[in-house]
Amino acid sequence: MLSTSGTTAPALNGPLLRGGNYDIAATGNRPTLVYFFAPWCKFCAVSSDNLTRLRRLRDDDSLEILTVVLDWQDRDEVRDYVERHKLDLPVMLGDNRIAQDWQVYAFPTYYVLDSDRLIHRRDLGYSTQFGLWWRTWFVD
Repeated sequence: MLSTSGTTAPALNGPLLRGGNYDIAATGNRPTLVYFFAPWCKFCAVSSDNLTRLRRLRDDDSLEILTVVLDWQDRDEVRDYVERHKLDLPVMLGDNRIAQDWQVYAFPTYYVLDSDRLIHRRDLGYSTQFGLWWRTWFVD
């Protein structure tokens, strides 16, 4: 995983599942949770609800939440996952370059960035709703 010792987050841009493009550099100065998942990952499936509930606790102005799908076969597989888990968050269609740049080797992986795009926290594996809230609360 990338270091949390003052490391600036790598570039992150690409197509969104529901159309358009995402560029982390254009999101403004607010903390960001970047959550990497795979549609076949059972731990990712279990934690999807926690992301949705976190969105209800932290509004879009105070925390950007981006999910990035990696290790996927086609858009239908991703769409099925999103619909099955009622994931109402932006889903960026990632690729191997993004996985390498962000050093994602297992799922789920997530990074919490501060408003300057410095990596503040990072983690791997399942996290509870409270765990996600706690990790993102003290970031500015």
